[in-house]
Amino acid sequence: MKAVVTGAAGFIGSHLVDRLLSDGFEVIGIDNFANGNPGNIARAAENPRFSFLQADVADHDVIAPAFEGVDRVFHLAALADIVPSIERPLGYHRANVDGTVSVLEAARLAGAKRFVYAASSSCYGLAKEFPTPETATVAPAYPYALTKWMGECCVTHWNQVYGLPTVSLRLFNVYGPRARTSGTYGAVFGVFLAQKLAGKPFTVVGDGTQTRDFTFVSDVVAAFAAAGGSDLSGEIMNVGSGGTHAVNRLVELLGGPVVHIPKRPGEPDCTFADTARIRERLGWRPRVSFEQGVGVMLEHIEDWREAPVWDQGTIADATRSWFRYLKG
Repeated sequence: MKAVVTGAAGFIGSHLVDRLLSDGFEVIGIDNFANGNPGNIARAAENPRFSFLQADVADHDVIAPAFEGVDRVFHLAALADIVPSIERPLGYHRANVDGTVSVLEAARLAGAKRFVYAASSSCYGLAKEFPTPETATVAPAYPYALTKWMGECCVTHWNQVYGLPTVSLRLFNVYGPRARTSGTYGAVFGVFLAQKLAGKPFTVVGDGTQTRDFTFVSDVVAAFAAAGGSDLSGEIMNVGSGGTHAVNRLVELLGGPVVHIPKRPGEPDCTFADTARIRERLGWRPRVSFEQGVGVMLEHIEDWREAPVWDQGTIADATRSWFRYLKG
């Protein structure tokens, strides 16, 4: 069996590559290193069943030959983070929408038997129903969320018009080893781990009672593997942990002093996936508890040794566009 993984050098993509190789697949990884880290695929590169193409997925003529004879396509390549998407919407459209269409066409023309898309729970915006089902209102609040949802719409369209067998997985707050350690201000785990290493206080947004559906990366990869091996077509499913945990609980598990920074407009008080659909249709369920996952992150804390150490001032500068453009 042959699989293509776009975003193969990224956080989730590299874990998926490892899983597919262990399952006996021939894997072609594609990444342009906009977010990905070459070190994430160093071990995979030693496997004779792995090959790699450094390319932008939006460059269709460049990537299309890599799809010849492919059975499964896992499309994870994307630009992430909120503030950069506000400041560079054209780049996000090219990566997350044009790139998705390019990969869809490559998969369709190659006769792929399954196309699995990494969609985003950010499409729900400020959700009003918890746990949030797939039928909830779509209300993306910033360009990253919008372009990921537009990519999902394209995936659904290619299923409806061309009959390409597709599954879109709306991922909730994924964390784990190999999460990005550099670049823009972003996910809370990376921010907090770098601060802990530097002996700095954790910068908690608001009062810290906001909750997130923190989902461990191995559970997410298992969902991708299950979707790829299924006979589902045209499905959209949430992938979450089965619970939601306060930022204050994360601070408690990590251990350290706290400073509070202003609550941000357009940021949800809660993310919490309704996972009934994926449990029923794929037999998937999360296996890593929040406490176990945080323990693993602490075991890997040295990975954040060279990561930026954010403080109240640098966060205020980094989120200026957030406060300027987003509304509550």
